[in-house]
Amino acid sequence: MKNININFNFMKWHKKAVYLSSLLIFISLISIFTKGLNYGVDFNGGTLIEISFENNAPIDDIRKYLKDNSYEKSSVQYFGSGTDILIRMPNIISSAEATLSNTLLAELNREFSFSLKRVEYVGAQVGEELRDQGILAALIALALIMVYIALRFEYRFSIGAILALLHDILLIIGIFSITQIEFNLSVFAAILAVIGYSLNDTIVVFDRIRENFKSAIAENINTESLTNQSINQTLSRTLITSLTTLLVLISLIIFGGEILFGFAFALITGVIIGTYSSIYIASSTLLMMNISVKDVVIEVNEDSP
Repeated sequence: MKNININFNFMKWHKKAVYLSSLLIFISLISIFTKGLNYGVDFNGGTLIEISFENNAPIDDIRKYLKDNSYEKSSVQYFGSGTDILIRMPNIISSAEATLSNTLLAELNREFSFSLKRVEYVGAQVGEELRDQGILAALIALALIMVYIALRFEYRFSIGAILALLHDILLIIGIFSITQIEFNLSVFAAILAVIGYSLNDTIVVFDRIRENFKSAIAENINTESLTNQSINQTLSRTLITSLTTLLVLISLIIFGGEILFGFAFALITGVIIGTYSSIYIASSTLLMMNISVKDVVIEVNEDSP
């Protein structure tokens, strides 16, 4: 079988890529601090009511009814099909908050004929705890990742990996802030999955860079050229993994319905951004920190028995 020799000069644009990423992160941070995130019931607290109709759901009539009966802040949308409807009710400061869904369902039953599929209630305090614990879990994961890579590779590799992961997380959260797509527990789970996906891709590239550094100890090879060569050698694996993953996620976002939209959207953006960061952010960080063949080989020899 004939091998295809891929030799794209990725590192030619590594400085421009860093500038572009810095701009995108800046825009994301502005959106996060000004617009914030559209937290779902999981984090903000509130009530979810899913109801089903035998025929097409009268969604416009239900929206009008809620608006006319002091439920203005509630949202109504189709859920998977034209016969199912999802009603989201945010938390209110009221002694009857926990029974609000029962009151609303009794009122709707007098106006419409439907069957109840599920009701979910999350208090505001529980939502805040979930949000805080989720952030803490992500920070602990990043810290442990940094320790692992520092032990597995040279310490500058761990800095590059963490910067790439922070880049991915901030851009994904920034996209959700700009688009105001609901941010719930499934989206947070997708971000954690992206951390693992992006890290795995970065480690593959780093391992090839280290191996090429070791084999080039007796040669006078430019660090940028060697990094570029390493990225090209792992490019086919990266593209195949990313494309096959995207095919599944695209099917999920098309056929998975509203309940899986945020999860699939977060993973799609994460796979694209993670692939980009493994090539340009993680590898560019090594070049900006002036890593050389000597640094890597000395570190490997010191660990040898």
